[in-house]
Amino acid sequence: MIKPHASAQTLRVLLPDACEGERLDKAIAMAEHTLSRATIQRLLKTGEVTRLDGSQPKTNAKAKAGETFLLHIPLPEAIEAQPEDIPLEVIYEDDHIIVINKPAGLAVHAGAGRHSGVLVNALLHHCGGPEQKGGLSGIGGAIRPGIVHRLDMETSGLLVAAKNDQAHLHLAAQFATHAAYRGYQAVVKGVLTTHQGSVNAPIGRNPTDRKKMAVEPRHGRHAVTHWQRLETLPGFTLISCRLETGRTHQIRVHMAHIGHPVLGDPLYARTFNPPINWPESVRERVISFRRQALHAAQLTITHPTTAQEMRFTIDPPEDFRQLLTSLRSVSP
Repeated sequence: MIKPHASAQTLRVLLPDACEGERLDKAIAMAEHTLSRATIQRLLKTGEVTRLDGSQPKTNAKAKAGETFLLHIPLPEAIEAQPEDIPLEVIYEDDHIIVINKPAGLAVHAGAGRHSGVLVNALLHHCGGPEQKGGLSGIGGAIRPGIVHRLDMETSGLLVAAKNDQAHLHLAAQFATHAAYRGYQAVVKGVLTTHQGSVNAPIGRNPTDRKKMAVEPRHGRHAVTHWQRLETLPGFTLISCRLETGRTHQIRVHMAHIGHPVLGDPLYARTFNPPINWPESVRERVISFRRQALHAAQLTITHPTTAQEMRFTIDPPEDFRQLLTSLRSVSP
């Protein structure tokens, strides 16, 4: 039996009737919204989940309704990410949270051979680590300190990070229960003829390309995206999107699924060849836009300490605005 490590916090979880027979990691995630399922799986593997009598369940155990478990949240790991003096556009900051405007091209954390030049390193330089007062939360582990939610590397916009564990748990619960609002703007291919709509389609790993996600009706996770048409452009539509869930590449996958992929998306969209009669400058602008035209424009959260609702809005970056200007210049 694995001996649990010293814990910074212990969560008590009572499994409801709806959890009966489910995999234990899924059941705990259904009952405890402050932690992700991946985190719960990690806690099970490392022996940080126990029953009231101290016994540890098997990682593949089935849940029993009414059973109580203790989740021992470990003390912060030693930080492996290294602080780097990377400029940050800070929108708001206090002792508990920091909200930044992430530029396109900046990865949120290390991975796939990338260990430097990432947002986490910039935040560590700016805020300090979990061992420091006012430093980042340690719940995200050694690679993702302070990170509550993520944006794709080439997606720009608003992102909030936690500066202590209490704030992290509070924010994580808001994202898990959809209490936090995330609004995006995107330029998608084709003209959307209706004013608004929703895509309710489960998302999972693409079975033939592990680098991509896909709509997977049988094995995917529940995912819902709400969209609204903001402006009709020649050959494209500017839309706003609201996430009800937060799956990897969700907007990109869902919009491609309904036949309107995000312009410039290297994974889910084909290269668009503008009409020959378009001005050459516009053609070049569209062809050269080599990232997904997706921007996290709005973020609404409840402050983890004051309980005050906080709303943030940020305009798209220069390349996104220039793209819109070019498309608007084309005669209908």
